[in-house]
Amino acid sequence: MRPRTKAAASFTGIDFSLTGKQLGYGHVVHSDNVHDGSVIPVPLAVISSGPGPVALLVAGTHGDEYEGQVLAHELIRELDPERLTGTVIVVPAANSPAVRGAARVSPIDGGNLNRSYPGNAGGGPTGQVAAMISGDLLPRADFVIDMHSGGSNSTYLPCAFIYRGPDEKLWTAKLRAAKLLGLPYVMVVAPLLEPGSLSSAGDLAGILTISTELSGSGTVDRHALGAMRQGLPRILTDLGIMREESDAGTTTQIAEPQFLELVPESPVTSTAAGLFEPLVDLGETVRSGQPVARVHFIDELDRAPREYQARINGVVAIMRRPTLVAPGSHLLYIAPLLDSDSL
Repeated sequence: MRPRTKAAASFTGIDFSLTGKQLGYGHVVHSDNVHDGSVIPVPLAVISSGPGPVALLVAGTHGDEYEGQVLAHELIRELDPERLTGTVIVVPAANSPAVRGAARVSPIDGGNLNRSYPGNAGGGPTGQVAAMISGDLLPRADFVIDMHSGGSNSTYLPCAFIYRGPDEKLWTAKLRAAKLLGLPYVMVVAPLLEPGSLSSAGDLAGILTISTELSGSGTVDRHALGAMRQGLPRILTDLGIMREESDAGTTTQIAEPQFLELVPESPVTSTAAGLFEPLVDLGETVRSGQPVARVHFIDELDRAPREYQARINGVVAIMRRPTLVAPGSHLLYIAPLLDSDSL
């Protein structure tokens, strides 16, 4: 367990020094016509057997990404402190206004939590949540997983999502954790890809931090849930936070994931307004120059649709969900395959 800093945020129902299962919430204070004289609760669970390593599991960073939220609530209900040799902190609805509004960003201040770290304890609601997590929860953790999915606007291949770096030791630990998760893909991106993200905050703090993209489309993918229900306990056991089941028997062989990389040439971007028609499927292998999408013009009835080609060889890793597009809309992303031996 890492040395704990003095807490700056306020919590109800949570005492980090206690063992057992505690259910409470963090306080976000915001004075407007709705929230004046109240707090905006950020649900929080702390499940602990006492001293030992600590895992921080975060979901609901974006309110319309549901697989992680379902997993977090399930873990809170089912995880027994007696099975632990440390502590699991679960934040199931990190940007709780966005979760309640079924929106990517907060409907109160328009804040995108995954662009807001390290946050501002004296700022708006989203900045306060980022400050609470980065200032009060992150320093306690030895391992962090931020569970995302494609949300309402896109569908991802279900994958562990890892930033390169920040050093050889943490990179090796990230690769191990990503494989243990057992998802069919691992998406590799540039170091500190989004400077205001929880992944970047974890890297800058020197804490083992990974993320996920668990399908999406504004719904719940049961196959991604099934893989994560096996993968999360496997990681917690490997990190020495959860006891291995005595009747677990022979260890199940984990299939080697496919490693993909998002690069600057990955997005296929519309230059027109109209109706998006995909010409390929999610997970399909494509080659540079291959037609992958069309956009049909709404008002120009005699105009042929505009066709778009892949700029690189790779796998269709992300697909836009809404059909209506505008210039600048990313239609899909193509991710080149990586040789795992080169990582």
